[in-house]
Amino acid sequence: MVAAPGKSLGRASQWVVFSFLIYAPYYLYWRLGTFNPDALFFSWLIWGAEVFGYLTAVMHIFMVFRATDPQSLPAPRDLSVDVFIPTYNESLDLVRHTVAAACRIDYPHVTWLLDDGDRPELRALAQQFGCRYLARTNNEHAKAGNLNNALCHADGEFVAIFDADHVPGRSFLTKTLGFFSDPRVAFVQTPQDFYNLDSFQHRKHKRLNFVWTEQSLFFRVIQRGKDYWNAAFFCGSCAVIRRSALDSIDGFATGTITEDLHTSIRLHKRGFKSVYYPESLAFGVAPDSIREFLVQRKRWGQGAMQVWRKEGIVFGRGLTLAQRVNYLASVSTYFDGWQKLVFYIAPVVVLITGILPINVLGLEYLAYFLPYYFLCFWAYEEVGRGYGRSVFTEEFNMARFATFAQATLGLFSNSDKGFRVTDKNHDSGDDRAQVMPQIGILVASLFAIVAGIVLWVNYQHLTPMALWVNVVWATINLGLAGFVTRFTLRRRHRRREYRFEVPLTGQVIDDLGQALPGVIGNVSSSGAAFVCDRELRPQQEVMGEIFLPGRKVYLKGRVCYRTPLVPHTEVRSNVEPDRYEQTTGLHEYGMQISWQSARDQDEMEKFLFGTDVQWRMLGLHEQALTPIGRMRKLMDRSAPGNGAMTYNNAWMPVYYDSADASGRLQLGVLFPSGNGRHAARLLTVEQPAAAAEFFCQPLGIGENGRVRGQLSNVQQVQTDYGVFYASEFSRYASLPKSVPVPVSVTTG
Repeated sequence: MVAAPGKSLGRASQWVVFSFLIYAPYYLYWRLGTFNPDALFFSWLIWGAEVFGYLTAVMHIFMVFRATDPQSLPAPRDLSVDVFIPTYNESLDLVRHTVAAACRIDYPHVTWLLDDGDRPELRALAQQFGCRYLARTNNEHAKAGNLNNALCHADGEFVAIFDADHVPGRSFLTKTLGFFSDPRVAFVQTPQDFYNLDSFQHRKHKRLNFVWTEQSLFFRVIQRGKDYWNAAFFCGSCAVIRRSALDSIDGFATGTITEDLHTSIRLHKRGFKSVYYPESLAFGVAPDSIREFLVQRKRWGQGAMQVWRKEGIVFGRGLTLAQRVNYLASVSTYFDGWQKLVFYIAPVVVLITGILPINVLGLEYLAYFLPYYFLCFWAYEEVGRGYGRSVFTEEFNMARFATFAQATLGLFSNSDKGFRVTDKNHDSGDDRAQVMPQIGILVASLFAIVAGIVLWVNYQHLTPMALWVNVVWATINLGLAGFVTRFTLRRRHRRREYRFEVPLTGQVIDDLGQALPGVIGNVSSSGAAFVCDRELRPQQEVMGEIFLPGRKVYLKGRVCYRTPLVPHTEVRSNVEPDRYEQTTGLHEYGMQISWQSARDQDEMEKFLFGTDVQWRMLGLHEQALTPIGRMRKLMDRSAPGNGAMTYNNAWMPVYYDSADASGRLQLGVLFPSGNGRHAARLLTVEQPAAAAEFFCQPLGIGENGRVRGQLSNVQQVQTDYGVFYASEFSRYASLPKSVPVPVSVTTG
């Protein structure tokens, strides 16, 4: 799923970073001579915000200039492991997924459900899966207190921790326990990834199969950079901790609302080592709405301030200089909110009042400023190794600035706001109040642009250069605020649970006993979409089969709606026009489903949750080319890209020839390429035949729509269930041959 960054930046990227580090101080020194003597406070404020940006950039570069890439070590035998799942008020279904997956982890262990809500239904859930159940009579110290209470009852040498929404994969312990062969290692942290790719913190580009999250940079690059300095920190979930190390600091740290960061710094002060293993081994639920997204970030920020105050990151004893810089870089991130506020308000003040924070604004200023600005963003992209994404980052800076600024007040306040579990439900209330700061920036910027132009036309209160520079500045701020507001207020979920966008072959049997082959996608525990070339009636009851490697899962369904689909243009272009007019087309049916047995539901959930199956089957990626990478690709077509093919999301069911030369037709899923010039992608349950020519017939094209080409680069897509096969299908050509459409297909 994740393309691993290298251990250090390439030589060209290093030149960009060093150029920024050298030029920025020169620019900032020059800026000292540009202050407006009639507006010294304003001048110092803008200059201070620029200096803060440079200092945080230096710390960021220090953190990530080198990044580790540790390889998994064999897990020692006969270690005793406790798996803790702390919960408070999460839904039963959410906890059920995690408990079921935790009990399935390959390495011998004891699973504990730690219920701070003391709910009878969770006690019954623990009994159902045969795991230990532990509840408290009080909620003192929140999550940290819950974990410490469990330590009093468990006696394993190691403790694995998963939040109630984080579903672990089967190999979690076998891939992490090997690092503890070094007795100095206190904990191993893995990425916190999420399966609900439609959350507020995700950004998707369906045509390019690109998915980016607000935490991509942190888990793909920053934690790896921290690991190089022995400063990677425990994130509260998806981690394994040595019990004796916890005992040496009297258990999980209390007294702050971020027990993970607090525990990390105490362990590092004791001289223990940490390991960040970058493979995604568990998948959870990201905050769906901006409300819960900001609640979570505010809690992190307030906790970081509390830890800073209690532990003395800069002057406290026990940390190395590199660890101090790493921790300082992490907690100082929240002061970005104040810096961004200054930059959002500055052009508004200038346009309305005519007061400038500098006395030089012309070609001379641009000659100094533009290289600084250009190098700043270029260096950020390079050290981000394709995960930084400046535009997305600035969008989230706009979304978070007020929350971050508010969180920093915790550095000067002793009040403990308490711990609040992030709500994972889709419907979390009205989000309009959450974007009032952004609406304020939008309205102020728009008013300032109009007022500034009117004042300039009538009074020339600014020079033409000063006017247009600040109009452009305010317009950028207006655009960022407008995007965040629009994205937030237009997001609506029709469903109460996430639908996995994994297309799986299968068939539906209607009430006449006729089998209709097709593709079942957008699957959840209660619903799915079914695509085929036959017609079903609304409200029709059907039976169905989903084909997984080596087995079937059976469902019952009711058709809720039908949407006619036309074949994708890439496939349509390979069928002669007169034949295309005779095609039947495809239909997509929305179905409400249930399962023929509890075992079928468990099997399907086992396939979907706790793995990166969405990423691997859909060919998703989150790493992009850096500017230097793009230049290399333009100059050298053989230069490596980001390792990801792009496919159109308009997948369709197709028939293809069986590999055993029996003449059988089997069912697969075709992903046309994103731009139509490259190979398509064929996803199958069985390994396709190795032949000079490969024949494929998309459903809905008609009997004369069979196409031929070459199949290459057959790759295995490993899942906990078995193997799927992803192949590249290229060199399309129409084949004028009538092929009978079968009533049913084989499943392997």
